[in-house]
Amino acid sequence: MSARAWAVGSVVALLLAGCGEATGGDGDRSDGMSGTLTVFAAASLTDAFTDLGDRLVDDHPDLDVQFNFAGSAGLATQIAQGAPADVFASANDTQMAVVTEAGLAASDPVVFTANVLEIAVPAGNPAGISGLADFAREDLTLAVCAPDVPCGEAAEQVFEAAGITAVPDTLEEDVRAALTKVELGEVDAALVYASDVRSAGDAVEDIGFPEAEEAVNEYPICVLAAAPNAEAAQAFVDLVLSDEGQQVLADAGFTVP
Repeated sequence: MSARAWAVGSVVALLLAGCGEATGGDGDRSDGMSGTLTVFAAASLTDAFTDLGDRLVDDHPDLDVQFNFAGSAGLATQIAQGAPADVFASANDTQMAVVTEAGLAASDPVVFTANVLEIAVPAGNPAGISGLADFAREDLTLAVCAPDVPCGEAAEQVFEAAGITAVPDTLEEDVRAALTKVELGEVDAALVYASDVRSAGDAVEDIGFPEAEEAVNEYPICVLAAAPNAEAAQAFVDLVLSDEGQQVLADAGFTVP
C-alpha cells in the first residue's frame, strides 16, 4: 500500500470512529434509556402527563412514551387482567387498591397530587346555573361521572354532604367525557375536576361550591411489578414527583402537596 493510500485510509478510519463516538454520546445523553414506556393514567391527567411525557422524551430521545388515558376503574381492571403497562396513576386510592391488593405494584404507591370537583358550564352559562342545588332540577340537562369511577364517587360524596338528590341525565365513564359534553353545549352543567375546567380554556366556565372540600381526590402513582420497561417507568415517576413535575401539575389546575 502506498503512503498516500495509507494516509487516506487512516483519515477515513478516524472519521468513522468519530461518528461512532457521536452516536455513543447520544446514548450517554439518554442514559441508554430506550424502548416503549406505557403509562396508564386517569383521564384528568391527560394534559399534564402528556407534557411530562414530552419532557422525558426530550431528555431521552430513544424513548417512546405511550399513554392510555381513561377512567381509573377501567384502567385498574385492564391491569388486573394482564394488560402490559409500566406505570399506573389513579385518581383515587380505591382503584389503586385494586392493583396493589393483587400484588401488581412494584412498590408502595405515592400520592403525587390532588383534585376537587367544580361545576362546569358552557361559556356564558346560558342555563343560569348558580350552584350544586341545580343538580336536583329536572328541567336541566346534567352530566356526572358514573359511580364506579373516582369523579363519580366524589360526586356522590358532595351530593350527600349538600343533602341533594341529584337527577343527572347522563353518567359518563370518565371525567373528560363529561367535560366534552359541556364544551359541545350538550348539557347545561357537569361535575368535573378543577383541572379539567382549566384545560377547557374559554369554552367552559367554572362554579365552585363549598362541599367540594368534602371529596378531595388524592392521586397515587406506582411502577407496576411486571413493567416491561422498569427503568423508564421509574424515571417517569421520578419526574412526576420532582419540582418540575409538580409545577406542571400546579399549572394544570391540580393541588400539589
